[in-house]
Amino acid sequence: MPARVAHPESIVETDWIADHLGDENLRLVEVDVDTNAYEQGHIEGAVGWNWTTQLNDTVRRDILSKEQMQRLLGESGIGRNTTVVFYGDNNNWFATYAFWQLKMIGHRRAKIMNGGRQKWINEGRPTTTAAPSVQRRIYRGSDPDTSVRATRDYVLDVATSRNNIGLVDVRAPAEYSGELLAPANLPQEGAQRGGHIPGAANIPWARAVNEADGTFKSVEELRDIYGGNGITRDKEIITYCRIGERSSHSWFVLTQILGFAKVRNYDGSWTEYGSIVGAPIEK
Repeated sequence: MPARVAHPESIVETDWIADHLGDENLRLVEVDVDTNAYEQGHIEGAVGWNWTTQLNDTVRRDILSKEQMQRLLGESGIGRNTTVVFYGDNNNWFATYAFWQLKMIGHRRAKIMNGGRQKWINEGRPTTTAAPSVQRRIYRGSDPDTSVRATRDYVLDVATSRNNIGLVDVRAPAEYSGELLAPANLPQEGAQRGGHIPGAANIPWARAVNEADGTFKSVEELRDIYGGNGITRDKEIITYCRIGERSSHSWFVLTQILGFAKVRNYDGSWTEYGSIVGAPIEK
C-alpha cells in the first residue's frame, strides 16, 4: 500500500479543477516565472499575480507584509473562507512561493494544482484570455507565522554553529559548486560570490517532480531522495535557492507531502547570503 501524502488537502489534480470551475467560493490564481504567460491564456476564472510587482515589496527587498498580502487577496476577490488554488509555469515555482506566503498569514484553504500550467495545457484543456470578473473583498489575516521563514541572521547562526539543522540547497549542481551564480537561462542577480552555505546538501528541486508531466513524485520516492541526503523528519530544515521561489517548492514537498514539522524557507537565499561580508562559503 503506497504511503499517504501528509496533507492531501493541499494538492488537487487537473480533473478536480475541471469539475469545480463553477464553484462559488473557489479562486484560481496563476503565478508564472514568465510574467506574460497569463495574458497568453489561462484557466477560466483565474486571476494572475505578477511575482515581480505583486508578491514582493517594490521598494525594500522583502516579501509582502501582512497588510500588503491582505490588500492583494481582497483585490483578487479572496476572503478567509475562499478556497485558493495556485498553479503556474516551471512546475509551480512561484505558485508554491505564493502558497508559502499565504500560509504565513494563516490561510487554511490553500492548494497547489499538481503539474501546474503545462499539465493543464498538455491535456488539451481550455484556456481563455478574458479577465475574470472579481468582486473586491476585505481580508483579515493572522499575524505572520515566522516559523516558516528563515532570515539572514538565523541562517548565519546555523552556518557557523553547525547545529542539528539540515540545510537543503535546491539549486542546480553548477550553482551549488559555485560555477554559476544563477540558473543558466536566467539573468544573474545580486550575489557577489559563488558556492553554497557550509554543510548544505544539494537536492535540486526538480528531483521532486516527474519529468513527464511535472507532477510530484510518490511519497516513497521523495523519502528516498531526501533521506538519502541526510534530510530527515527529526531535524529542523532550511531550504534555499537563489531568490526563494525554487526553495519554496521544496518547502512545499517537505511540509505538505512528507509532513516535516519544522521547515523554514530562506527567501533571501543565495542572492543575499552570497553577498554578506564575512559569511562562510563552501565550494
